[in-house]
Amino acid sequence: MKENKSVIGVLGLQGGVHEHLNHLDRLGISYRRVKDKEDFEDLAGLIIPGGESSCLSRLLNIFEIKEVIIAAYNQGMKIWGTCAGTILLAKSVVGEENCLGLIDIEVERNSFGSQLDSFKSDAVIKVVDNEPLPLTFIRSPKILKVAEDINVLLKIDDYIAAAESDNVLVTVFHPELTESLAFHRYFATKCGVKCNTNENANTDNDWQNCGWARMARVA
Repeated sequence: MKENKSVIGVLGLQGGVHEHLNHLDRLGISYRRVKDKEDFEDLAGLIIPGGESSCLSRLLNIFEIKEVIIAAYNQGMKIWGTCAGTILLAKSVVGEENCLGLIDIEVERNSFGSQLDSFKSDAVIKVVDNEPLPLTFIRSPKILKVAEDINVLLKIDDYIAAAESDNVLVTVFHPELTESLAFHRYFATKCGVKCNTNENANTDNDWQNCGWARMARVA
């Protein structure tokens, strides 16, 4: 019998790579930074981090891994996109061609304005955790529409901030830039990957936003 897949990868081309790796490490999850075709072998899940969506789209083509991601998805790999990752995964992007098109949603880039319009908030997302979760929005997109088979996890005012299909999770905010482990734990569960920490421990009181440079050793 083939052993269950237990590794979650983080797309390591650009953006908040190390913050995601740090959260997976804190949960005791086996993780891998991925950017070459060989890195995708036997992944249970893939996180596409926030960054610059146009840059990430170009890099997917330069590194020739766009089709690799789609093939791995078709073979059962789950995917989570945060912010720019949501844009790459969307089937429809206002005014642009889509990239991966793996979840039937429509998004609009930079819907909140410039970097100066970034903000923090919190919300209860019951499917993820019963306690309020911290939300960090940085030049975030908005999810404007979803297909009937898409589950909306969080709606704020006139836009959707988090949604999922059976195999894809998207968040327009950045859970990796907060102390909360809840979304990473939720994605691990979606991937069938067990966390080694207390299942009720969704935060780390000693956590600080470590920055990319301090996590470079795990790349």
